[in-house]
Amino acid sequence: MRRPVLVVIAHGSRDPRHAATVRALIRRVRALRPGLRVETGFLDFNLPSAAGVLESLAAEGVRDVIALPLLLTRAFHAKADIPAVLAEAPARLRVRRAEVLGPSPLLVSALERRLYEAGLTPADKSSTGVVLASAGSTDPEAIAVIAEIAREWRHTGWCAVRPAFASASLPRTEDAVRELRELGCPRVAVAPYVLAPGFLPDRIARGAAEADVLADVLGPAPEVARLLLTRYDAARLRERVPATLGA
Repeated sequence: MRRPVLVVIAHGSRDPRHAATVRALIRRVRALRPGLRVETGFLDFNLPSAAGVLESLAAEGVRDVIALPLLLTRAFHAKADIPAVLAEAPARLRVRRAEVLGPSPLLVSALERRLYEAGLTPADKSSTGVVLASAGSTDPEAIAVIAEIAREWRHTGWCAVRPAFASASLPRTEDAVRELRELGCPRVAVAPYVLAPGFLPDRIARGAAEADVLADVLGPAPEVARLLLTRYDAARLRERVPATLGA
């Protein structure tokens, strides 16, 4: 039986670094599973559009698709934008929707990878406070998930972990950095919980001006690529559900 095509749906950005990073991640996914067809579509700003990718696949005669939101939380894009796109997919396509990427232990591993690449070592954990800096959302579920990740990550040995948000919610990155200083952590690091560069990640970076360490975005980290395939495999095992219901 032919495997479903994996269609990764990314947010998109006017910042060219965003699409370049998404494509680098997809190259890593393809390298991990050479026999799997992986396509990328964007919700906005970049081409090809997610709707256009689905139309093209249907025109080719593809029947089975797994749509994977390249998102870290179930916020507005996951709950509204992507279901709307999938609801308009050609009727000849059998579409299943994979879960968003977060939360996952693989993402925590990727966060730690980026911190170590930025200069920290495992021996620095107990003396380092970490700001888990996300883009932010007005969705209470998404905010609660970020807070829970911070709480759980703290138990792995860091001096402290505090969530922060570049928009919509508080505290901001700079406020969380200040809080960790006041808490007495000898070193403060900022770990962006974002997938690709852009306007909000740049705001996180500016907020990290007084931190000792600023990690890179998650981007094409090996753990993120593995997570995409984990979500794809899980969606394959589920029975087909209407796209408007989500995963």
